Amino acid sequence: MENERLIIYGRNAVSEAFRASRPVDVLYVLKGVKGLNALVSAAKGAGAVVKEANADKFNALLKNEKEPRHGGVICVVSRVRYSSVGEILSVSETKREPPFIIIADGIEDPRNLGALIRSAEAAGADGIIIPKRGGAPVTGAVYAASAGAAAFLKTARVTNLTDTVKELKKRGVWVYGAEADGEPYYDADFSGGVCLVVGSEGRGLGRLVRENCDFIVSVPLRGRVGSLNASVCGGILMFHIAKIRDGGAGASVAEKRVK
Repeated sequence: MENERLIIYGRNAVSEAFRASRPVDVLYVLKGVKGLNALVSAAKGAGAVVKEANADKFNALLKNEKEPRHGGVICVVSRVRYSSVGEILSVSETKREPPFIIIADGIEDPRNLGALIRSAEAAGADGIIIPKRGGAPVTGAVYAASAGAAAFLKTARVTNLTDTVKELKKRGVWVYGAEADGEPYYDADFSGGVCLVVGSEGRGLGRLVRENCDFIVSVPLRGRVGSLNASVCGGILMFHIAKIRDGGAGASVAEKRVK
């Protein structure tokens, strides 16, 4: 657990924060903005203080955010609670399903991390793991980009991703790294416990993380563009994994696993 002041902005992100019963301290409503009655009622029902504020106050609260689209509403949450890896693994135990975990290896753009979290939550992942250094933490921009999904998906923040990958493997989880030179994702066997590692926007997977992956997979590109956005690549792979886990027919697997 880490304690940080978190500012969440945007109607969807704020709404999901209340729906997830996050401990909101203050809800700021921009003067003159209409259509916020439901959020104001939710805030009062949750025991939060509701304050009307002018544009200067909004600009001061969001001074560290790039091009924030706040929609006239901001809420302040007193703490960010990061889960442990064990708590993420307990999700699959509760569901009585093999683990389905995402690792964001050095994703620095909050919008990419937020989009990845949004896809992970929508695809039914148990949680996402991020590094304490070399990657974006959970911020208001992440919440906004996730459309509120960050309020529901468990997020663990670890000191060493390589050690975490090794620990997951000991627990019977197969680790798949996403890289441009991997085998096509539709030829891979994603049955059983799965951890998908998505690398940073520019550098891809870290060397040690890649070396400790069981498999390296890719999304084949058919156009002229040579790469995909990290969150887009992750989304394609996550929903393919979800299809396999739901019993959907995948393409033929080239080889059986050999360890």
